Amino acid sequence: MNSDNASQLAAVIRSIGTDALGPALDAALGSVIGFDMSCAYLFGFNQPAVLIHDGYNHRVAERTLKAYLRGGYLLDPFYVACTNNHPSGLWRMSELAPDSFHASGFSISQDIHPCVSSHHGSLIEEVGFIVPIRPRTALVYSLMRGLDTGPFDNREAQWLSTLTPVIDALFNQHLRLAHADALVDQEESDSQLEDAFVDILQGQLTDTQRQVAKLILQGHSSQSIARELRISEGTVKVHRHNIWQRLGITGNAELFRLFIGYLTKNS
Repeated sequence: MNSDNASQLAAVIRSIGTDALGPALDAALGSVIGFDMSCAYLFGFNQPAVLIHDGYNHRVAERTLKAYLRGGYLLDPFYVACTNNHPSGLWRMSELAPDSFHASGFSISQDIHPCVSSHHGSLIEEVGFIVPIRPRTALVYSLMRGLDTGPFDNREAQWLSTLTPVIDALFNQHLRLAHADALVDQEESDSQLEDAFVDILQGQLTDTQRQVAKLILQGHSSQSIARELRISEGTVKVHRHNIWQRLGITGNAELFRLFIGYLTKNS
């Protein structure tokens, strides 16, 4: 370890429990591996997302970030992974995303997703450290790179993966010191739907139809939904048809617009 590395490590350690942790960690990693943006969120099932570190470098519109925090995160594969007790470690967004995610409204929408936009998927590659905190709750520290400069290659991903124990220790200690209020134990729930999804579709759909609509919004195909809910693909298609009829819409795009409307109202 040279003197620059030692100074950066010291800065990271000193910043634990303060708002300086994210920038200090970005600086330390950025001296070894290139990335354009970063962020850290605390995700818990049916709990508001907490922005722990904003490393978007003023590249994300305030209204987009507000919409994401209002509920857009519910469609984020990292949120879904965290609330389903995904193992810790470094993961690529592409490893977590459902089969139709990169053609979904969320993936291509600049309205609610801070760092994606293109006609078929993302202009940004995102890798994230999942740091489990307790059942169905985890922190994600993400690094993002524009695809115009090339995605993270396997060598870079392997090097980042070796830092998993360090990232785990840093953020566990940081949360205890700076975000203890967000770590208060929440009452366990066996619900399959977050309140926001219920609010959007309240009184219009059955519970199963709401679950299907949620999975559609998150980027699952009919085949994937069938696997998730352990029903036949034909049954999923019947549910889709009934959802469109009950909501007075014609397909996925209009369902997504309903979701967008909920997120942006009163914002």
